[in-house]
Amino acid sequence: MTPAWHQLEAHASSPVKRHFLHGLVLLDRTSYYAILVAMGMMTLLVSAQVFTRYVLSSSIDSADELSRLFFVWAIFLAIPHGIKVGIHVGIDALVSHLPERLQQRLAQLMAIVGAAMMAGLFWISVGAVASKWQELMPTLPITAAVFYIAVLVCAGHSCLHLLAQALRLEPLPSAPAVKGGEPS
Repeated sequence: MTPAWHQLEAHASSPVKRHFLHGLVLLDRTSYYAILVAMGMMTLLVSAQVFTRYVLSSSIDSADELSRLFFVWAIFLAIPHGIKVGIHVGIDALVSHLPERLQQRLAQLMAIVGAAMMAGLFWISVGAVASKWQELMPTLPITAAVFYIAVLVCAGHSCLHLLAQALRLEPLPSAPAVKGGEPS
């Protein structure tokens, strides 16, 4: 196991928590490799499209649609990784002046609120996938719902990380200390 796994395992006191975290680590790893594949495929496809268009004076019909699909998947698969480490945008002008314990409690509360919102987004995404399932992409015989499935996966994965943070199974992300207006 990696050092990150041992760190997470130290936070989990029961076997259920350890299994939850182990599953989350496996989901993270799978998602990470899927991001690499999506970015690689997007890069290859755009490069091939540029080559065929400008060198062969031809075009790949589905290149725009597929490259957009790979981009959407890469972005939505990456969002939970940002949530996990706290690199999303946050304004802590008021919170940073509160006592450390209160900051932690507020972070837990916000993780619970965020998890609830992601659960709502997950549910809405299920409906969007169902309603778009019959539609096909214009240049490919693939359901247009694949764009919405990326949102569904993102919402579920993000919800799991936010729940882990709220239950203190994984460390809450902390903002960088600010001194004199500059991050330290």
